Amino acid sequence: MEKVVVDALGDTCPVPVVKAKKAIKGLSKGGEVEILVDNETSVQNLTKMADQKGFEVSSKKLGDKKYQVNMLVNEGEDAEDVDETLFDPCALPTGKKNTVVQISSRYMGSGDDKLGGSLMKAFIYALTQQDVLPETMLFYNGGAYLTCEGSDALEDLKELSGRGVRILTCGTCLNFYDITQKLSVGEVTNMYDIVEILEKADRIIRP
Repeated sequence: MEKVVVDALGDTCPVPVVKAKKAIKGLSKGGEVEILVDNETSVQNLTKMADQKGFEVSSKKLGDKKYQVNMLVNEGEDAEDVDETLFDPCALPTGKKNTVVQISSRYMGSGDDKLGGSLMKAFIYALTQQDVLPETMLFYNGGAYLTCEGSDALEDLKELSGRGVRILTCGTCLNFYDITQKLSVGEVTNMYDIVEILEKADRIIRP
């Protein structure tokens, strides 16, 4: 039986789930996937994924901040239709064709800015892993920093742009923060266009 070991130690959501899905997809005749993670949340997320697909799953703690999750996959099975919205809020739900993601800050949620920055980076990465992408992503106020030079999310945003997602940043916001010349992905937009895009959206997602 083929066995694949996935090292997801140090990875935050939704990376362990994404890596597990890719490993399962790579099994030609079924087999076992062993995933190493460093937190209980990832264990729970991976277990949910396995339960959703009907995979046999087990887990154990190997030591301080080290866990092992094992999945048995039968030949012909995969994880392509797994609903990642069941796992962590970091995973973006797929939606209708005209979905707009509206981002107004560099941080996701309120509280600790370092944590909020990590969550936002994970959110945007999770978006790159979806089968159905939004039509448009709008960035305004502090969110304008995410599309500019030095942003941790820049590479993921460039990937989304390359896959057809419109990346639009408020020009007034860029001017206010004096970062217009640092815009590195997408286009500049204005409030009239922002309102028009939101009015026509089937679904608006605000992380």
